Amino acid sequence: MKYILFLLLPVFVSAQSSFITQMEYSSQLYKNPRGIGCQHCHGEKGEGRLVAKYIHKKEQKSFQGPQINNLDFAKFYKALNMRKKGMPRYFLTKKEIQALYFYLQSMDKEEVQQ
Repeated sequence: MKYILFLLLPVFVSAQSSFITQMEYSSQLYKNPRGIGCQHCHGEKGEGRLVAKYIHKKEQKSFQGPQINNLDFAKFYKALNMRKKGMPRYFLTKKEIQALYFYLQSMDKEEVQQ
């Protein structure tokens, strides 16, 4: 009996407490998934953002991070797992991608409520 309690204690403790909420985790992951935060190119709420303006061969150009808060999960997942020009490859797990998607959907709902 002693051994069963010893084995179940870590499960019970972790089930009873969490030091971070899902929203806190998702927010921190969005702001720093692997050293470069999503908000720098995609905006604080995934609305898209102008990253830079520059001149190339005497022509005015710009680099824009696209809006990502309007994608369904399948497109969001696919976009994070394919190579795109200007987009770092983060090698995120499925759970991390789900957390990022949760964050963006939560930000969208938060704006509607305000």
